[in-house]
Amino acid sequence: MDDQKLNQLLEQLHKEIEGIESVDEKEQELLRDLSTDITELLERAEAKKPVSSVLQRIERSIEYFEVTHPDLTAALSNLSAILSNAGI
Repeated sequence: MDDQKLNQLLEQLHKEIEGIESVDEKEQELLRDLSTDITELLERAEAKKPVSSVLQRIERSIEYFEVTHPDLTAALSNLSAILSNAGI
């Protein structure tokens, strides 16, 4: 996947996170962390070297939001698969 497509996916995911309303304290914390991680991934997309902790948080977030936010979960799953396929 080229950098432009990855950037588009990350930006789409970032917008999805910003659009989520009515979350509890734990969800707010996870969303803040994801937002920070996505910003970091966008900044590091050229280097294609995200830190492993980012990928771990994405996986944890997928598990946590699986039932309550299926659209976010789908976007996170897609991102995780793309990063994995890219060897990141």
